[in-house]
Amino acid sequence: MRAAGIDIGSRTVKFVIIENGTIILTRKCLTSHDPLTAVRSVIDDAEYDMLIGTGYGRHLIREHLDCTVISEIKAFAIGANAIRPSSRAILDIGGQDTKAISLNNKGEMTKFEMNDRCAAGTGRFLEIMARALGYTLEEFSEAALSAKRAENINSMCTVFAESEVISLTARGALRHEVARGIHKTIVGRSTALLRRVAPSGEIFFAGGVALNNCVRKLITDELGRAVFVPPDPQAVGAYGAALYAMFGKKS
Repeated sequence: MRAAGIDIGSRTVKFVIIENGTIILTRKCLTSHDPLTAVRSVIDDAEYDMLIGTGYGRHLIREHLDCTVISEIKAFAIGANAIRPSSRAILDIGGQDTKAISLNNKGEMTKFEMNDRCAAGTGRFLEIMARALGYTLEEFSEAALSAKRAENINSMCTVFAESEVISLTARGALRHEVARGIHKTIVGRSTALLRRVAPSGEIFFAGGVALNNCVRKLITDELGRAVFVPPDPQAVGAYGAALYAMFGKKS
């Protein structure tokens, strides 16, 4: 049996097919202004027996593709536990929100919090701040890692933070130290969520921001806990949905 999972996020669509529990296909694309077309583009010509949807756009595809859906919290818990059973917390920083999830020793979700009221501290926030400093996302992370000190960033509102960054550089602040300050601010917001939801145990870091080496290092330093990043941190939710399609409540 081939089972498929699709995670329609605010920024990207992730699609995974598994066979006998092993991933055999992964596809991604931007969600764009037309998520249904984006979904159809990644599932086009794919062969599978069952599809489960998750993420922000799951209800849209339930209506149009006649598939079952589960919450992204459930999908991430299933996917993370399958990849790294020793993890006791999940931190997912995606394009527009941040989630912290606590897992028990069976890999079951026991508590979660989600910051989805603004884009502060998310992938979109990082994109805008990198652009304000004239960096690519990869350059942004490496510049922040290279800095010995961090400029203080007072605002987490994307609009105000961008203005603050422009003002700092206009006054002669070093770009890499501003970059470090932005990363520290993001990490402070994320670790506060983790402390409330899952105060101990290994952290499973998922979402696009998990690819940022500076964020990962600062979280490790701040909490003094092991942080595990899977090979494809963006596909964890889609993988969890595919596992649910194959195994149901046993996954």
